[in-house]
Amino acid sequence: MTTSTLPDYREQSPEVAARFERLQQRPVTLEVRDLTKRFATPKGSVTALENVSFRVHQREFTCVIGPSGCGKSTLVRILAGLETASSGEVLVGGEPVSGPGPDRGMVFQGYTLFPWLTVKENVMFGPKMAGTPDFAAEREARQWIEMVGLSKFENAYPHQLSGGMKQRVAIARALANQPRVLFMDEPFGALDAQTRCQMQEYLLEIWKNVDITVVFITHDLDEAVFLADRILVLDPNPGRVREFVEVPVPRPRAPSQLFEPPFMAIRKHVDGLIHPPGSEKKEAPVVRLAAPDPDVV
Repeated sequence: MTTSTLPDYREQSPEVAARFERLQQRPVTLEVRDLTKRFATPKGSVTALENVSFRVHQREFTCVIGPSGCGKSTLVRILAGLETASSGEVLVGGEPVSGPGPDRGMVFQGYTLFPWLTVKENVMFGPKMAGTPDFAAEREARQWIEMVGLSKFENAYPHQLSGGMKQRVAIARALANQPRVLFMDEPFGALDAQTRCQMQEYLLEIWKNVDITVVFITHDLDEAVFLADRILVLDPNPGRVREFVEVPVPRPRAPSQLFEPPFMAIRKHVDGLIHPPGSEKKEAPVVRLAAPDPDVV
């Protein structure tokens, strides 16, 4: 596995080159060494991930992307300590990961809030379980709720919130434990397109103001390029690191950049890694339920 660069943009933009040089000089927050995961099935062992190795630096925003079957969700669950690897090692801050821990936060695609607790109580839950007194947990919760823009809803219950608001609460709840790394497994996948774009901008604003390293799983190319400093591209069956791609799109990011040359170039590059030339396109089976119409193509 090598780090991919886009020489044309790096040479044309000293700012881009300097940004990645600074990133590489930061301490390594997350290190994955030769990670392999096998599952036992009635038909024998299936390898989901094989010899996956990479590093993520402090305050870096990394997206993981790849075709179906590449093991993205399996990878992030192992990194978060929710599953164990068959072999290999995961280190956070130089310490081996052996299970869930407060140094890692997790946000899932589903809305994993406690429905019987208010927004404030959901965000307070982690600190209280860690032994923080109620008054201090409440004070801290209000700070995180304000950061995600939901202060007016701190006493609302999850069923009273929209999907995007629920995910903002989930992010606040994960950050309330003050983890070093925030893992996000397709957190915006269930949202409509407009809300998803808003949540991406919310997330970048939060990330800008918190000392947190983000590893974000997605299947959406535009989302990956919009959010990431670097994109980890996985090959499928089994999941292996294809390339670690630097994103030369300037920060701060804005939706208007989606149509600019740096964005389009990196998107095309990543798409080519996921769908290489010559790869077979599977056609969906078609059952005709209507007579042919020359005006319908």
